[in-house]
Amino acid sequence: MADAFADRQPGLESPPAFAAAVTPSDSTDLTTDARSLYIGGSGNVKVTTSGGSTETFYNLSAGSYLVQRVHRVWSTGTTATYIVAVW
Repeated sequence: MADAFADRQPGLESPPAFAAAVTPSDSTDLTTDARSLYIGGSGNVKVTTSGGSTETFYNLSAGSYLVQRVHRVWSTGTTATYIVAVW
């Protein structure tokens, strides 16, 4: 099926076009900064934002989105599972 929106410039208000499973790491950044993270299994997520700050988001629910531009998802401090980056 053709993409009816292929000729339009995507913006931050557009739905994400890409997704990839995240393996949390204390030493490796995401290949592409994410616009948000899908949280498949509940828990905490420690991230470094695209702006450079590091913060832990606590008690995220399974099936929710962390709406935050993310550069790295840390292994230490992350207990949530089945995390997917979208951009």
